[in-house]
Amino acid sequence: MIKTMDILLPSVDAVKSFVNVVGNMPGDVTIVSGRYVIDAKSIMGIFSLDLSKPMKLEIEEWKDEYMDKLNSFLDVSV
Repeated sequence: MIKTMDILLPSVDAVKSFVNVVGNMPGDVTIVSGRYVIDAKSIMGIFSLDLSKPMKLEIEEWKDEYMDKLNSFLDVSV
């Protein structure tokens, strides 16, 4: 089951923490920002995006236990 959510990564530390969390997830984890789709496990890929705007996170092999790990990255303005 694919899970999609809005995230915000406003700082370098947030990006580092985020990559550490999703790097341990099996399957594809992608970020969609505008017309760009990048591997969410790639720190360089994430830094190529406009981090001032919310992005869509798509996790291919979703497990409910991931929500606790991702709560701090969710865009609550949506």
